[in-house]
Amino acid sequence: MSAAATVLYAPVLAVSLITSPPQLTARSWLFLIGTGVLQAGYFLFLQRSYRAGDLSAVYPIGRGTGALLAAVAGIVILGERPGPATLAGIALLIGGVIVLGAPSRRPGPGTGSRAGGPGAAGTSISPAAIGFALVTGLFIATYTIWDKVAVTTVGNPPLLQGYAAVLGMAVMLTPAALADRARLRQTWHHYRRQAVGAGVLSPLAYILVLVAMTFTAVAAVAPAREISVLFGVLLGRRLLGEGGLARRLAGAAAIVCGIIAVAAG
Repeated sequence: MSAAATVLYAPVLAVSLITSPPQLTARSWLFLIGTGVLQAGYFLFLQRSYRAGDLSAVYPIGRGTGALLAAVAGIVILGERPGPATLAGIALLIGGVIVLGAPSRRPGPGTGSRAGGPGAAGTSISPAAIGFALVTGLFIATYTIWDKVAVTTVGNPPLLQGYAAVLGMAVMLTPAALADRARLRQTWHHYRRQAVGAGVLSPLAYILVLVAMTFTAVAAVAPAREISVLFGVLLGRRLLGEGGLARRLAGAAAIVCGIIAVAAG
């Protein structure tokens, strides 16, 4: 995905740099390199979460935790002042994550999803999956605050900052991918369309987030982008046959309501 994005967005970045050359300092380069490291950590822990538990459980926990921590960091580190709606939203985010992570009283209707994995099709989620999802959320919050400072205080263009993330990931992950060339070829053969599609959509989504953060508080932008948790729950049920839909929808809905409240506040 990162390699595809690096190639696909290179002409766009080139045009941007030619038409509006940025004034890069040593600090600018530090933030460009740092975002690649942080986002690589995010993707690696996210994928470990997917191995350990259901998409419809670990994705909302990771994204909800990331939104919560980013909002809190915006308040504590960047001096943003929350109102009552923001505080209520934070409480809903916490409640939604607890609902999704709480152990189930009974097993789910199925014994395994088409995707497989320890948490497949059950209504509970393993402690390992919760742990990986929480670390994923920590990385989300960290790179969100890092990039907020990069595009505002440091002055890095959002397109350049977003491109640095995918380029950095490609550079760091390539040695690991090349270590298993047979698997790499097999993955590219079967999933090249998904890799290219993600290479287009994932950076585009985050570049839009970076643009929004140039003129909006991170406590509003970071939670607002996490409405995707509802889609994660629905797709986990529809495409992967995961169970526990009612409880996971309730938890995800609480997270979304918390997101809206934080953004509005």
